[in-house]
Order: sequence, then C-alpha cells, then structure tokens
Amino acid sequence: MTQDKANRVDWRALWASGDLARFCFISLGILLHATNETMVATIMPAMVGDLSGVQLVGWSLAIYELGAIVAGAAAGRMVSYVALRSNVMVAALFYSTGALICATAPSMQAFLAGRLIEGLGGGALVSLAFVSVERLFPRAIWPQLFGLMSAIWGVAAFSGPMLGALMAELLSWRWAFGVFVVGGVAMALASLVVLNTPEARRTQRGDTLLPPFPALPLACLALSVILIASAGVDVALLRSSLLLGLGLAGLALFFRIDALKPQSRLFPANLFSWRTPVGSGMTMIAAFSVATCSFAVYGPLILTNLHGISMLTTGYIIAAESIAWSILSILVANAPPERERTIIVCGAVMIAAGIAGFAYTVPHGSIPLILFCALLQGGGFGIVWPFVTRMIVASAPANEQTIASSAVPTMQRIGYAVGAASAGIVANASGFSEGLNRTAAANAGVWLFLAFVPLGLLGAIAAYKLFSVPRRPGLPQQA
Repeated sequence: MTQDKANRVDWRALWASGDLARFCFISLGILLHATNETMVATIMPAMVGDLSGVQLVGWSLAIYELGAIVAGAAAGRMVSYVALRSNVMVAALFYSTGALICATAPSMQAFLAGRLIEGLGGGALVSLAFVSVERLFPRAIWPQLFGLMSAIWGVAAFSGPMLGALMAELLSWRWAFGVFVVGGVAMALASLVVLNTPEARRTQRGDTLLPPFPALPLACLALSVILIASAGVDVALLRSSLLLGLGLAGLALFFRIDALKPQSRLFPANLFSWRTPVGSGMTMIAAFSVATCSFAVYGPLILTNLHGISMLTTGYIIAAESIAWSILSILVANAPPERERTIIVCGAVMIAAGIAGFAYTVPHGSIPLILFCALLQGGGFGIVWPFVTRMIVASAPANEQTIASSAVPTMQRIGYAVGAASAGIVANASGFSEGLNRTAAANAGVWLFLAFVPLGLLGAIAAYKLFSVPRRPGLPQQA
C-alpha cells in the first residue's frame, strides 16, 4: 500500500510546479504532427480539384513520412549539441514553414515540397517530446506521461480527419494548413518561456560518446521510396518496372547497410527472420503497414468522385477506424497471457479481411459496409499492436531491446511511406495518370485493395508464425 502511494502521481503538485503545463506544451508537438498526418486524406478531393496532379497523390503521405523518419532520427542526437529549447523552436518553425507552403501552394509539386518540410519539423517535434520527458521530468512518473502521450495520438487520429473535412466543407482546404501555421509559430514563440529552465537550455557534456547518425542507410531509404513513387507517376511498362525494381533493391540495401553498422543501427539483427519472434513480428508490422495505406490515401478521393459521398462523411469513416483502434487496445490491454495467441491471430485476420473487404465495398459505395471494413481494419490493429510490440521487445536479446522498442514505430513509418508510394503506382496504372474521372476511380477502387491482399495474407501468416518459433524466457508459451 505504501509503495502504491509512492508510485502515484500527485497531479496537483505537478500543476503547481509548472511541470504539468510544460508537459502539455511539449505534447503539442505530437498533436500537431499526428493531426496533420491524418488530416490530408479528407482534404484530398478538394485539393486535387484545385491543384490537379492526381497522379502525385501517393507522394503526399510518402514524402511526409520520409521527412519524419529522418528528422526523428536526427533530433534525438541534436539535443546533445544544441539546447533542447532551441531544437524545439527550430522544429516548430520548420513545421510552420512547411504548413505555410502547403497552404499557399500553386501546384502539387510545391505542395509536396511543403509536405517534406512539414514532415521534417513534425518528426523532430515528436522525437523531442520523448527526449523532453527524459530531460525534464522525474523518472518515477515517466510511465504515466508516456501513457498520456499515447492518448494524444488517439485524439489526433480522430481530430485530424474531422478538421480536414470541416475546413474543406466550410472554408477551404488551404485553411486546414493555416491552422498548423499558427500552431507552429505559437509553439516556437512559447518555447522561449515554457522551456526557460536549466535542463532545457543545457546540452550534454562534451565527453559523452554519441552513436553516429545513420546518414547512409537513411539516404538509401529516401532514394528507394522516391524511386518506387516515381514508378507510378507516368506508368510505362519498361520504365516503371525498372524504377520499381531499383526501389525494391534499394530497400533491401537499406536494411543490409543498417545491419552492418552496429553503432548506429535502427533495427535489431535478423530483422525478417521467421526463426525468431522479432523477425516474425517485424514482418507482420511491415506487411500490414504497407498493405493498409490505400484507404487512408485514396479512399476519400474515390468515394467523393465515384459516389458523391461528402468529405465530412469520409472523415467520420477514417476517424471511426482510429477510434476502433484506441477502444479495442484498451479493452484487451489486461487480457491474460494464455489468450495472447488467439488475440493476435484474430486481430491479424481482421486486418486482412478489412483490406479484402474494401475491394468490394469501396466500388459499390455502401457506407455501412465501408464503415464495417474500416472498423475491422482499425480494430484489428488495436488488439494486435500492444501484444506484438511487447513480444518483439521481450524476445530481443538484452543488448538490442532498446533498438527493438524504437524499431517498431520506425518500421511502421517506413511501411506507410512505401505503401503510399506503391499505392500511387496502382492508382495511376488504374487510370489516375490520365486524370481524375469516374472510370479511373472505379478501377482504382478495386485494384488499390486487391493488389495488397497478398501482403495482408503475409501479415496474417507472420502473426501465426509468432507462436511457432522459440521465444526468450519470460514470454508465455502457447500450446
């Protein structure tokens, strides 16, 4: 009882000291980044109608995620050379500048440049939020603060589609980015006051040995995603096949280079080996992240142009997917270990079924059935993700558990970037390269989901394989 009292957070004292307000401030970076990330799909129909460039739609998510991956990896190291407060200010200004470019973009190419800068700023803000918890708050309350950060992601997943849909319906899609311009500038200015503490102004000692920045593998990753995305811009059999092949080879080289650099590795060893839970789990995360991008990127665009469904309705559907993820994650959080296998396999099957179901429901335009598939997909992620993440980290060797814990969200972001680029190939091959019309939307509505069903099945098989490989002591054994 005494220990329980000692572990409780005195929120009143935290507020009185100013630490709670400071935590809310640094969490604003997560909210800005995540809300922007989920907003773009619902404004896409209005934006494409204004800027054209439907063949570049897949780039909007891919290039944003690339910026976030690179900046996220860099920001954690930059605080050792530059004060945390300065890092937050620069990241917020980067984010605001990118949002301003997006809001005023005269063409899709200019919009994508803004998305890249936004991704750099947003990815850095997220990384700096986690660094700030370590720097500014007592270790005893880290678990509670990290839990609140997870809740913020859930709020953003709901608010992003709603913000985009409301702005596009009532004002203009450009005003949606205007909100983030104001938010980024406000955060940059407020950091001068809120982060005016010795911990936020100092850097690490000069004798601290820092791991080198993984510049080569990240450059290889960026080039690979750009090659894959370029394969779909102007679809031609020889050219597109060559670019796609080079992009996939570049991805393989990225993982190979990362494995050969132990001092700056982003992923644990034997990354995709199905002989270990780590390999099976990371395969599942990669497959599902790539396979589930199509609806988030192209769903509102197809539904609006093919069936006349409003952007607000599509925003509700995307938000419902996120809500299902959050609710089911909470409901299964305390499930006993003996139920773990059933939960993970059922969740994986739900995700695969959602992907396949979209191939039927999106072309037919049945809102209840589309909503059902969205709930399947989001709910499947919700019940799978906590357990798979725990298994990956617990199964990794002791000296790789820190790498394994950060590798899960990194792999998810890489999957989203590759998935968005790949979806662009499928969409443009279905007719979007010739412009936005009903025939192209009807074709894309089928093939954008059927093309990724094999990856959905791969993810489900990898989920099953999690329980047919040796696992480290301490993990529950399944019959």
